Amino acid sequence: MLYLLAMTRSKIELGDVTPHNIKQLKRLNQVVFPVSYNDKFYKDVLEAGELAKLAYYNDIVVGAVCCRIDTSENSRRLYIMTLGCLYPYRRLGIGTKMVQHVLNYVQKDGNFDSIFLHVQVSNEGAIDFYKKFGFEIVETKEHYYKRIEPADAHVLQKTLRVKVTNGDVKDDEKIENEKYHG
Repeated sequence: MLYLLAMTRSKIELGDVTPHNIKQLKRLNQVVFPVSYNDKFYKDVLEAGELAKLAYYNDIVVGAVCCRIDTSENSRRLYIMTLGCLYPYRRLGIGTKMVQHVLNYVQKDGNFDSIFLHVQVSNEGAIDFYKKFGFEIVETKEHYYKRIEPADAHVLQKTLRVKVTNGDVKDDEKIENEKYHG
């Protein structure tokens, strides 16, 4: 029997957030994050479609990612509101699967300037995790969080294309080429 268990592969899947499972998302967020989210957050998540996913590990909800489109600062950016996984299920590829989903979404859309999120300054594990996917700390916001310490948050961003002053837009490929070809 032990041999048989070792042979079964764990499966990680992403599923839609629906009115039937939204309570699972609420409970997961209560456990994973030090801040609480209001009813408007969950109402918006229900309308987010591909931008909100539950992560299943062998059919058990163990993580979730929730994003929204941000059009402030004269650009179109994807904001990762939450991306988290229950502690015992970390380092199994679940977070990576969720980030890949987000990266695939923005690539397929083709019209985003960047992806960004906030991370508590003390959360080195999360900061290191996002850096593996090309995110960089671009700003630190003091007193970002109201009821947790430390209250400061880093803004992590992955730039997808850079706006140039003459109105041209450069994407990742052009930026890479210029590094090597001047």
